[in-house]
Amino acid sequence: MKLATLSTESGPRAVAVADDGRFVDLNAVDESLPTSVRALLALDDGLSRAAAALATGVAGRRFVAGTVLAPIPDPGKVLCIGLNYRDHAEETNSPIPSEPVVFGKFGNTIRGPEATVTLPKVSEQVDFEAELVVVIGRTGKHVSEADAMSHVAGYMNGNDVSARDWQKGRPGGQWLLGKTPDGFAPTGPYLVTAGGVEDGGAGDPHDWPVKLTLNGAVMQDGCTADFLFNLPQIIAHLTKIMTLEPGDLIFTGTPAGVGAARKPPVWITDGATTEVTIGPLGTLRTRFVAEK
Repeated sequence: MKLATLSTESGPRAVAVADDGRFVDLNAVDESLPTSVRALLALDDGLSRAAAALATGVAGRRFVAGTVLAPIPDPGKVLCIGLNYRDHAEETNSPIPSEPVVFGKFGNTIRGPEATVTLPKVSEQVDFEAELVVVIGRTGKHVSEADAMSHVAGYMNGNDVSARDWQKGRPGGQWLLGKTPDGFAPTGPYLVTAGGVEDGGAGDPHDWPVKLTLNGAVMQDGCTADFLFNLPQIIAHLTKIMTLEPGDLIFTGTPAGVGAARKPPVWITDGATTEVTIGPLGTLRTRFVAEK
């Protein structure tokens, strides 16, 4: 099942996507369901009830229209894993990590599909990073690797946009500021729920192609089979320290091909467009414009 957030005349609404691409407002079909995807995931039976509402809505042709926003526009946490592909660590001359490298972003970075993101005046080295994003669907602390995948609601495309001249070029290395300019975490277009493809889910996320194009040219062409740390390992590691909650996002790292590692480097510039395509998750398209 594909879930999305739609901007409508009634405000942002949690919707499910029919096979033909049209949207069903879940709360309009079942008023007991919340109007946000994050609140829907917090319900023990939220996904099964959403699937039932989708079926009812399609049968009754109860479709809605609007602008597609980020699937989870209001995540509680945005956690990111660095250097999770060997080829990316090698292209950046970084040591292969012995445990997941973790940093964070804030809610101001979240943007949806087809969004326009402003390039900050103070950065001349804005880079792209195609990443599989895991969406948490069940609260957990000290989660075992064996139980980790039961905490996953689904998956999205993501782009961990990075201002390299701040991340690495400022005194001490300003990772926080390099990773958190407004709009630097586009996601979407959908949240594809976990589970088997035969049940409308995404299937196994550990063998999906990961591709990013910049202005139509392929920059990154990897595969999640090359993770250094798989999803159970990442979730188990994070929950040693913190409680993960429904709607939290985990960006799982990027494969080789980033602009900073190219000779000469390739940066995102005014008017550029990136497209991220991962496995069955659709295409996340983002346009960039210079700050005026």
